[in-house]
Amino acid sequence: MSHRIERVNHLIRAEISELIQREVKDPRLNSLVSITDVETSQDMKHARVFVSCICSEEERQNILKALTAAAGFLHRELTKSLRMRIIPDLSFHWDDSMERADHITQLLDRVNSERQE
Repeated sequence: MSHRIERVNHLIRAEISELIQREVKDPRLNSLVSITDVETSQDMKHARVFVSCICSEEERQNILKALTAAAGFLHRELTKSLRMRIIPDLSFHWDDSMERADHITQLLDRVNSERQE
């Protein structure tokens, strides 16, 4: 990944986080939603925004629906705040890396306890 793409990812992540906290008024985004990562395509036309929150599966679906509904607003606001020729289209995806890491830790703990027996 190029240095420019990394900078763009960081900028978009920071701006979207700020917009969600201060500007988006959707009640489905009441809980603490965090933007964990942004992956922008090489041509800068698309950005995958990864979201995380400690919540139930139903709340996750509502959060993704709310963010998808707010994508146009977020894109317009990014156009105003970022000095870029092309602002990528946003798609939101659930980041389940925390759950996967927890599962791996549990498996490792189980293996260690079985070894000690």
